[in-house]
Amino acid sequence: MTIDQAVAENLAEVRSRIEAAAKRAGRDPSTITLIAVSKTFGADRVRAAWMAGQRDFGENKVQEAEQKIAETGDLSGARWHLIGHLQSNKARKAAAPFAVIHSIDSADLLRRVDTAAVEHGARPEILIQADLAGEATKHGAAEAAIESLVREAAAARAVKLAGLMILPPWNENPEVTRPWFLRLRQLRDRLVDRGIPAGALRHLSMGMSHDFEAAVEEGATMVRVGTAIFGKRDKL
Repeated sequence: MTIDQAVAENLAEVRSRIEAAAKRAGRDPSTITLIAVSKTFGADRVRAAWMAGQRDFGENKVQEAEQKIAETGDLSGARWHLIGHLQSNKARKAAAPFAVIHSIDSADLLRRVDTAAVEHGARPEILIQADLAGEATKHGAAEAAIESLVREAAAARAVKLAGLMILPPWNENPEVTRPWFLRLRQLRDRLVDRGIPAGALRHLSMGMSHDFEAAVEEGATMVRVGTAIFGKRDKL
């Protein structure tokens, strides 16, 4: 089987699983965006996925993404998402190439990206990354800080607040991570109740290859799937 065939088959399987999970939850599958996480994989894998109809791709690092975006510039309609931690000193480089930045976790980073977006004439969507578990090894805003960060993001000059993101504590059992997905949805609902426009929090980015079905059942509108599409990656 060729790489193109393998990626196409994997994508079809993931899409089928998303559809089934959405239907179990009484949701419209078309409201869920599948982000193919292409980090560490070459442009050939991106092209294979694009040929199979995939349009949203996720990268963890700005530098790797810049090269891959340049190599696939001929792929019409491809949208790039930055899903990994964004260092403050990379904010200027991230504002223009990404359609969506999922990992805004501080007021300082928000302001840097917004300023860079103004300078570049860019209008990226942003998500606020929440660290609801208080993990020392994870990035993300603490729950107590999220409302003020959301309000500042909603008033930004160039970036467009679009929702929340979570990377919950790792567990291979999706039923263990499910409560974190529920908590993010509940947090979103509380913020809307407190006056944040629902449209500014319409997206919940949560769920990866091992638990995206549970995330969809709990309200995810974006799932970040790499291994189930592209195969196992070499450890960095």
